[in-house]
Amino acid sequence: MSDRPDPRPGCPPPGSGQRSTTTRPAITRRDFINGVTTAAACATVSCSIFPAFGATDPDSVPPPRRTGLRGSHPGAFEAAHALRDGTLRPTGGHDDGELYDLVVVGGGLSGLAAAHFFHRYAGSGKSVLILENHDDFGGHAKRNEFVVDGRLLALNGGTLEIESPARYNEWAKRILDEIGVDISAYLRENRREAGLHERLGMDRAFFFDRESWASDALVPRHVPPGTSWYGFGPDFVANAPLGEKARADLARLLASRQPDYLAGASVAEKKKRLATMAYDRYLLDCAKVDPSVAWIFSKAGAGVFCVGADAMPALFAWAMGYPGFSGLGLGELPEGLLSDLPGGQHGRQAESGESVHFPDGNATLARLLVASLVPGATRARTQDEMGTATFDYARLDLAGNPTRIRLSTLALNVAHDGPPDQAETVSILCAPAGNPHPDTITRIRARQVVLACWNMVIPYLVPTMPAHQKDALAYGVKGPIVYANVAIRNWRAFHELRVAEVDCPTLYFEQVQLAEAASLGGLKAPSDPAMPNVVRMIKTFGAPGLPTKRDQHRAGRAMLLATSFDTFEREIRGQLQHILGPGGFDADRDIAAITVNRWPHGYAYTYNSLYDPPEWVFTASESRPCVTGRQPFGRIAIANADSAASPHTDAAFEAAHRAVAELLDRQVFPFVPPSPGPATF
Repeated sequence: MSDRPDPRPGCPPPGSGQRSTTTRPAITRRDFINGVTTAAACATVSCSIFPAFGATDPDSVPPPRRTGLRGSHPGAFEAAHALRDGTLRPTGGHDDGELYDLVVVGGGLSGLAAAHFFHRYAGSGKSVLILENHDDFGGHAKRNEFVVDGRLLALNGGTLEIESPARYNEWAKRILDEIGVDISAYLRENRREAGLHERLGMDRAFFFDRESWASDALVPRHVPPGTSWYGFGPDFVANAPLGEKARADLARLLASRQPDYLAGASVAEKKKRLATMAYDRYLLDCAKVDPSVAWIFSKAGAGVFCVGADAMPALFAWAMGYPGFSGLGLGELPEGLLSDLPGGQHGRQAESGESVHFPDGNATLARLLVASLVPGATRARTQDEMGTATFDYARLDLAGNPTRIRLSTLALNVAHDGPPDQAETVSILCAPAGNPHPDTITRIRARQVVLACWNMVIPYLVPTMPAHQKDALAYGVKGPIVYANVAIRNWRAFHELRVAEVDCPTLYFEQVQLAEAASLGGLKAPSDPAMPNVVRMIKTFGAPGLPTKRDQHRAGRAMLLATSFDTFEREIRGQLQHILGPGGFDADRDIAAITVNRWPHGYAYTYNSLYDPPEWVFTASESRPCVTGRQPFGRIAIANADSAASPHTDAAFEAAHRAVAELLDRQVFPFVPPSPGPATF
C-alpha cells in the first residue's frame, strides 16, 4: 500500500512497523473502513499459548491487577458495538426512580473532573452519577499492578504524564491543586531516582534487525545534553549497520550544518511546503537520503499522532526537533507557539518545562479524584498514599454517596424529557457494557448531563442532536495504540547491554522501555538490576498508503481488534528475546506477567495540515469540527479530550470545566439557545 522504495527486495517496508514472526490474517479495505465488526469477536480471546500468562479471573483480583487484554477489555464494548451496528435498539428500560442533579457519561479524567467542578460550583450536596463502561475508573488513565516475588510494581496502562505542567491552563492547574498534587514535593522525593539509569551507564538505543538492515545491531544513541530528544550522538553513524551511501546520507542529515534542501524558496514558502509535505517524502525527495535512512525515522511522531512519518507534516517534524532542517534558515520556533494553541491539538511539538511521570502515570490523578469524590472507597487521601492505595470497588456506587461511580455500565441513549429548550430532565438508558440484551436496559434521569465519553459515540447516544453537530462529532477518528506492560523478574539484561530504552521501528513493537525509575510513597522504584521491574512496549497501528490520517486510524483499529492476546504474547516474547537475548535475557524464565492495554479508540484526533485546512491546525478557528461538536445541547454538555482535538490531560480538564460552566450558565441564563447553529467544514 506504499510507494516507498524498498532497498531490500522481498522485505516488507519497515515503515509499516509490522515486522513479525507470525503470519497475520488478511484484512480487507472494507474491514479497515467499517471497523471490522466480525473481527471484534476475535478481541475477546484472552487465552494464551503460554498457560501461565492468560487473562486473570476478573472476579478474583481488583481491576488494576488484572492481566491479559486490558484497556478496552472484553466486556467493555460489546453493547456499544451492538448499538453502532443497529442490533441493539435502546427503548423502554426498567425505571427504578433514580434522579440525579448530574449524570456524567464517562469515568475518565475529564468525567471525574466534571464531577469535581460541579460539586465545587453547584454545591457538595448535589447528587452526581458517573457511568463508566470499563471495569475500572480513569478512562485512558489506567493503572497496571503486578506483584513479582513479593514486590509491588505499577506502571501506566495509558495516559503517561503531566506534560509540561508550567503550560497547564488555569482550570487544569486548579484541579491539580485541589486534589493535592504537589509536583515540587514529588520531584524532591525522586531526586535519588532521577537519572538512575544514566548513573548505571544505561542509554537510549536503536535496534537494527537483520531482516531489515545488514545485521542485528543494538546501537546506543548517546544524545548530547541539550540536544533534541529525537537526536543522535556523533558515534551513531559509525556503528549503524548501513551501506556506504546510507551512512554518508545519515551523517549529512545529522550534521549541524546542512544544505538548504528547499533552496530558492522564501521562508514563508518553505514553511507552507513543509506543512503540506509528509516527513518521509521530505527525507526522500528533498534531502534525497537513502531509503534505509528514511526507515530509521519511519515511526517519527507515532507516539504522539498514532501515525508515522508518512502521515506527519514535515513542518511538525521540524518543530519537534527531528533532523534535516538546519540548512533551511527557518529561524527559531517561538517557545510554546504550537504548544499553546487552544486545545493543544498539535500534541505539543515544542514542549517546555519538566514533565512529571508518576509510577502509574496519570492514574495517580484519577485515584486522587476518586478519593476526593468517593471518600469511602479508600482510606488514602494524599499524593504519596496513592502509590500503594487500595480501593473498595463495592463502595463506589452506594446509595447516599454524593458522587456514585457505576462501572461496567454503558449509556445507550440520552434524550431530553421534552423539547431541549423546555425539558426539566434528561433520560439516560443504560445497560451492562458487555451484555447487549434489551432486557438489561435500565432508565435513570438527570437534571443535567455531561458527556465525557469520546465524540464519535455521541451521535449514537443523542440521535436528536442537529445533523451538523453530529457530523462534526463524527469527524475526528481516535488513534489506536497499545501499551503492553511486561513484568520481569530482573532487569540484568538491560543493565548488561547498557540500555534503558530501545527504538525499533521495523519490529512489531516500535518502542521497548524499562520503566522510568520513580517512587511514590510506599511504592518504591527498583534500584538494583536484580530486582523485578516492568517493561513497557508500545505499538501504533498506522496503515501507510491510505488516503488520510483518519483512514489510517480506522484501518489500525481494525488490525488491533483482529489481534488476539496469543499474538501479542508471542510477539512480546519473541521481540524481547531478539533484543535482550545477548544480554542474558530468557523470556521463558524472566517474564512474570503480561498486560496488554489495547486502545482501539486511543488518542484524540489532532488536526493535520496534510489532510485538514491549515486554519484548523495553526489557528483557533471556530470552524474546527471540535468546536462545532462540543456546543451544549439543551441540558447536555460535552467534556472530553476530543472536544479540544488534543490527547492531553490538561485539555481534558479544561473541557470538563467548560462543560460544567455551560450547564450552570444555562441555568442562570435560560434564554441561551439550546443548540449550536449550522456550520460547514
